[in-house]
Amino acid sequence: MDDDDLVGAIAGGDDGALRELFSRHASWIAVRLRAVLPAADVEDVLQETFVAVWRGAGGYRSEGAGAWLWGIARRQAALWLRRKRPADSLLPALLAAGQGRTVDQTEAALLRAELADAVAALGPAGSPQRETWRLMYVEDRPVAEVAELMGVPEGTVKSRAYHVRRLLRAALRRNDPMAQWGGR
Repeated sequence: MDDDDLVGAIAGGDDGALRELFSRHASWIAVRLRAVLPAADVEDVLQETFVAVWRGAGGYRSEGAGAWLWGIARRQAALWLRRKRPADSLLPALLAAGQGRTVDQTEAALLRAELADAVAALGPAGSPQRETWRLMYVEDRPVAEVAELMGVPEGTVKSRAYHVRRLLRAALRRNDPMAQWGGR
């Protein structure tokens, strides 16, 4: 059985398929999680990842099980870090882990300032774009839940999320000297 078939079986309630998927993928996911989490937290986040796989298998769309699993693990790691650390230390920690180095406090402050400028480009607090960003990307809520909370159709949320990403990308490029010279 390939990974896509296993996820389909998990969606049907087959816990043996979940065990098989875990045995195939847990070790490499754990290695990648160690880059962003303290070693003591990796096992807990790995467990949360596969609980989320169990719950979300019905929504899987054959997009590649490895990428799908890593996406879930990454979200679970971010949620775990949000619960365990102050919000100010989350962004620099994830950025540093992704680049395999530590970030000094000055660089972390600059990153926070750039992010604050980019978020300001979304408009004032409470604006539709800002709320979409907060709910989807800060609180990691699914589109359906954001639509319900905001009282708009899911398509509107998806459209706003697209515009939010474009606005953030443009704002972050303004602060990137390499992008100004065509380096990225």
